[in-house]
Amino acid sequence: MPKSQHSASSTERSCLRLMPDEHFIHPSEESSSGRIPAEVSLIFYGREECAPGHSWGPGLRDTFILHYIQSGRGIFRSEGREYPLAAGQGFLISPETLVHYEADLRDPWIYAWVGLRGLHIRALLERAGLSAGSPVFTAADPPPFEGFYAKLLEAREQPGGDLLAQAEVYRLLAALVAGAPQPTARRLAPPPAREAHLAKAAAVIENGYSRKLGAEDIARAVGLDRTYLSSLFKHAYGVPLQTFVLQYRMRRARELLRNPSLSVSDVARSVGYPDPFLFSKMFKRVCGVSPTAYREEGAAEPV
Repeated sequence: MPKSQHSASSTERSCLRLMPDEHFIHPSEESSSGRIPAEVSLIFYGREECAPGHSWGPGLRDTFILHYIQSGRGIFRSEGREYPLAAGQGFLISPETLVHYEADLRDPWIYAWVGLRGLHIRALLERAGLSAGSPVFTAADPPPFEGFYAKLLEAREQPGGDLLAQAEVYRLLAALVAGAPQPTARRLAPPPAREAHLAKAAAVIENGYSRKLGAEDIARAVGLDRTYLSSLFKHAYGVPLQTFVLQYRMRRARELLRNPSLSVSDVARSVGYPDPFLFSKMFKRVCGVSPTAYREEGAAEPV
């Protein structure tokens, strides 16, 4: 079994659709209160010493995840390509991209990772030359990569630790951009208008998720064609608009289910589902368990 330095409840991992690695869930606004993701949000992070041949996949993730190999070797497979990797290199898992990776049998890798979401995260990674089609990097300046896990651990114990952790994430992204091939590093973020549309749509969702709110309603409020707006969400978050709204509602529902004074019907109505049976069906589709099972198995945030 691989050695791991973190723990999280199996229910929470299932609900977030994470791989069964143990890790810290970062108490960001998105993960703890159901809010719309910020420009860049740290969702989780961790470090693992893998046993020889330890592997995961093929499977999908719903978050951008950067892995950095501190020592050892392994193989990363994505979109039909195979990448032999070693210490000083890393790989990106993009949302909804089929991946598989495994540690070397003789020299298994030790890696650290961060899970990221946000309005700008895809654009920032693209500035670093990273995408689903180009998922591998070599650390041109190793110290930011070697030390980010320890610094994130330290930040947990500090006043204002959330700000320190966010600063560390930006430092890591800056190192990636600085080390990218120059033509790629000069690539600009998406046009401001696109980001403004996403921000406006995010505000509509945040303010209206508890009512009947469909993709057409959001597009009308933003002043865009529904198909075009959905394509913006697909590019920014890896999922179309309707799926994003569903996942947002279920994140908020998980938060509300931690309140024992609220019934499942109360929670359903609070996230825009007047029919508790439909809510339960959708919750199970997204989270893998029913709302009642999620609550009974323990929905507390991992520590």
